[in-house]
Amino acid sequence: MKKNILPTFLALGLLAAHPIFAQQTLPLYTETIPDSKPSAVQETSVTLANGGVRISNVVQPNLTVFLPPAGTANGTAVIICPGGGYARLSIDHEGYDVAKRLNEMGITAFVLKYRLPNDQSQPDKSIAPLLDAQQALRLVRQQAAKYRLNPERIGLMGFSAGGHLAAWAGTQFARPVGNNPGPESVRPAFLMLLYPVISFNDTLKHGGSRDNLLGKTPTPSQISQYSNELQVTAQTPPTFLVHAQDDKTVPVNNSIVFYQACLRHGVPAEMHLYPKGGHGFGLNNKTTKDLWTDRLRNWLDANGWLTK
Repeated sequence: MKKNILPTFLALGLLAAHPIFAQQTLPLYTETIPDSKPSAVQETSVTLANGGVRISNVVQPNLTVFLPPAGTANGTAVIICPGGGYARLSIDHEGYDVAKRLNEMGITAFVLKYRLPNDQSQPDKSIAPLLDAQQALRLVRQQAAKYRLNPERIGLMGFSAGGHLAAWAGTQFARPVGNNPGPESVRPAFLMLLYPVISFNDTLKHGGSRDNLLGKTPTPSQISQYSNELQVTAQTPPTFLVHAQDDKTVPVNNSIVFYQACLRHGVPAEMHLYPKGGHGFGLNNKTTKDLWTDRLRNWLDANGWLTK
């Protein structure tokens, strides 16, 4: 694990000049990576013409840490799961950029580079992403004192397929996956789901996400298990949802059925639906002057997660 260089940056005053500098990257696993096997798979990173970055074939999952400006941290942390249909990670506009915005709220942010389902490198590709999300929650809790975090204020945020992963982790924490799950809780304190893939049923599914995770012919029991709206209980964390009505990639009803499930089980939930915006707009829905991150800040503040 890399040396913590935060004291050096504090001493040099660099955090003031660069308040959203990513201090370090933490490997999720320091020993053998669970649900992995030797393969020729190698991570690839592609920079798009617009500057966007897409990562695929993740073999070594990690967390990139973004610290708030010195003196502004409030003890809350958010782990961010970028989207990409379980085929790639849109790690810039659904990861790093979002972390910087959360830093402005005093939140310590961790961008999760999770493994994508891959038969070549994983014995069971259907659990690899959840293994990594649960390990990220454990690791941040283990590091809570180091980063001056409240271990009871660690939330999970996800975009698109990353939203499926966040909702998956937020509904199935009572049964951690893996052979040696460890003592730390893997329940997020709260969920933030942005145009999320929620359901794998035939009418709501995002076909690519379901095929990549479960294959072309999932069983009815698998479809049910991986449809997060069917897994909500009274213990599901408070949830914040954002979606656009004209989303042609992930139907808006994904968010609506999750909200309805929260309603049935008494889970506090807040949902913001925009008439336009399509899919994958990240921080900025260009069809409206309203910023969903302002709505998020209000929600976080109302629940006490921005209080020092």
